[in-house]
Amino acid sequence: DGVTEVLAHRSDSLRDKFIEIPCSEDYDRHRRFEGCTPRRCGRGVTDAVITREEAERIRRIAERGLSLGGSDGGASILDLHSGALSLGKHFVNLYRYFGDKIQDVFTEEDFALYRDVRQRIQQRIAQVFGISSSAMYLTKPTFFSRMNSTGAKTTHDEYWHPHVDKVTYGSFDYTSLLYLSDYTKDFGGGRFVFMDADSNKTVEPRAGRVSFFTSGSENLHRVEKVEWGTRFAITISFTCDPEHGIGDPAL
Repeated sequence: DGVTEVLAHRSDSLRDKFIEIPCSEDYDRHRRFEGCTPRRCGRGVTDAVITREEAERIRRIAERGLSLGGSDGGASILDLHSGALSLGKHFVNLYRYFGDKIQDVFTEEDFALYRDVRQRIQQRIAQVFGISSSAMYLTKPTFFSRMNSTGAKTTHDEYWHPHVDKVTYGSFDYTSLLYLSDYTKDFGGGRFVFMDADSNKTVEPRAGRVSFFTSGSENLHRVEKVEWGTRFAITISFTCDPEHGIGDPAL
């Protein structure tokens, strides 16, 4: 599996940790946007953007939404933008499926918190990579994930395969993950792994921790299988291409 180096332990409280790495050529295969498309690539971790209390409030939004459905396998997703919700072996559109009842599940405050958190993460990424926050657009898919040790029932449940976000989703330029639960306390396994040629670099999830990185092949990554407990996170993705931008979710 290669030597494993821990970039961020769960017990650490990191203001800002950033590791610069050379950019891959993935960005040259797409239209470049000056002042946004990565020229400086790398990966960062911070525990200073979102508080643990905010992470708990956001996790409760995820729990309420996912309680309406859930995958038969170990990985369930909830996308507040498109309405996609795992249900059994398929996905349903939460907004169409539940209609007005959705007002009983989510509040305006939930969506305001979600928006605020997204903006703060966007600003931090822009600051670290030396770009303008206004040149970045939220892109899809941006979603909550809930993972447990149940065996996979469909390919959607197989979250542990190594992948490159820019290759999987052409629009991604910057990817971020906000963790909503704690490694070794709420779940075992489930660490985030950057797979470098010489070694693996892992991030141990901690509620409120944000891990962010440029989306090209310089950041090939995977998530370890969850061995016990439940792991909650939210993936928030950004593009430099306004045509691939999406709005914040609204009730």
